Amino acid sequence: MGLDETAQKPHDRLGAHLAADMERVNELIRTRMASEHAPRIPEVTAHLVEAGGKRLRPMLTLAAARLLGYEGDHHIRLAATVEFIHTATLLHDDVVDESRQRRGRPTANLLWDNKSSVLVGDYLFARSFQLMTETGSIRVLDILANASATIAEGEVLQLTAAQDLRTDEDIYLKVIRGKTAALFSAATEVGGVIAGAPEEQVRALFTYGDALGVAFQIADDLLDYGGSSAVIGKNTGDDFRERKLTLPVIKAVARADEAERAFWRRVIEKGEQREGDLDHALALMARHGAMEATRDEALAWADRAKAALDALPAHPLRDMLSDLADYVVARVN
Repeated sequence: MGLDETAQKPHDRLGAHLAADMERVNELIRTRMASEHAPRIPEVTAHLVEAGGKRLRPMLTLAAARLLGYEGDHHIRLAATVEFIHTATLLHDDVVDESRQRRGRPTANLLWDNKSSVLVGDYLFARSFQLMTETGSIRVLDILANASATIAEGEVLQLTAAQDLRTDEDIYLKVIRGKTAALFSAATEVGGVIAGAPEEQVRALFTYGDALGVAFQIADDLLDYGGSSAVIGKNTGDDFRERKLTLPVIKAVARADEAERAFWRRVIEKGEQREGDLDHALALMARHGAMEATRDEALAWADRAKAALDALPAHPLRDMLSDLADYVVARVN
């Protein structure tokens, strides 16, 4: 999932504001991904961790903690934990999806092999649990452990739902809440918990992260049918070729006549794709206004994220988080 490179976007401002903390996070990541006995671990991890990703999820943890006045150093460990969980899921996802490109570069499973990607992903999950226990907070451990389970559950649900035309918007929302929003909401929630914030503020941070994650994933799924490879870090139309039922397709299928449903059954359920099928799919989405309707949903989730911030104190970081919610959807203009 990529955010573009333009200077002074909200994530760039966040990065600048949190630069000192992020440097400590990056140093901790480099230290903890080292392995005395298995040099392949840092090789594979470095390929992904240093591939130019925006570190959005760890920044959310740092921002939440700093916004609420936290002065300790557990937020550094938690931000690194969140990035390790995210990186582990990417390594596993690329194996499951047989992906060949991630953030504009060859995937680890392509450069090494599937075994390395799966096992290094396992190592990073283990490292993340070591890190989160160092905070001494059972509640933090509970939040991040639950998020890890929810992510895996979302991925397994997607396996069964992705190529089934009966998959509706409710099931799609369950999938993306699991595979994407769960880590966003955990990242923001643990920042509030570690800061010792009042319960109302912790809940607000959870709601913000959840809604931001949903908006982010809907926008990402929309970009797959209309973004440039430079922006999305993968090839346009990958979801179609991988036969994933994402929201633009679900909306088009819901409004399809029998001939159109036969097309969707052939390309998604049966996987019999031919030259020109992607263009035809795009035409059907346009005919039924599926793209616009999907974008409207992404905007509504971004608005929900911004509204949640009202419960938090005035702070430059709160403004940046609000701008970030607008930006993840503005990518699909």
